[in-house]
Amino acid sequence: MATFSLDIVSDYDKAEMNNVYQQAEKEIASRYDFKGTPAKLDWLKDKEGIKIVGANEWQIDAVLDIIRKKLASREVSSKVLDLSKDIVESNLQATKEVPFKKGLSQENAKLISKTIREEFKKAKPVIQGDELRITSASKDELQSVMTRVNQLDIDAPLQFVNFR
Repeated sequence: MATFSLDIVSDYDKAEMNNVYQQAEKEIASRYDFKGTPAKLDWLKDKEGIKIVGANEWQIDAVLDIIRKKLASREVSSKVLDLSKDIVESNLQATKEVPFKKGLSQENAKLISKTIREEFKKAKPVIQGDELRITSASKDELQSVMTRVNQLDIDAPLQFVNFR
């Protein structure tokens, strides 16, 4: 009897994030309400996030809205943005660092694993570092697992890879 598996990971496509960055930068440069202000975007180290610079908190929020719209237009979840850091205001400008989320946290992996064990008796979840592998004898059950995991309230973008 064959066994099937899939991996649940939390990652982002660097090329897509680069496209989002460039599109947002272009819109910021062309918007009338940003003319003559310090509004701009910078990369964090190794392109693992974006640093937003603006005149005040309102402008930072406006730039974040632009980034969210660009993510949505490219069909990338806005959950990839880690908005936990505070806005830093100094020298008449505000900055906010927004790193991208990568890797499934232990608490999210445990929540997904627990849900799968409770609802799908034949599926076996195994936490492997920052990803989760699910094995089952039925492809249909794995597809049901994918549907159920998408319904969970997880604060990270989830992808299903290596479905075999």
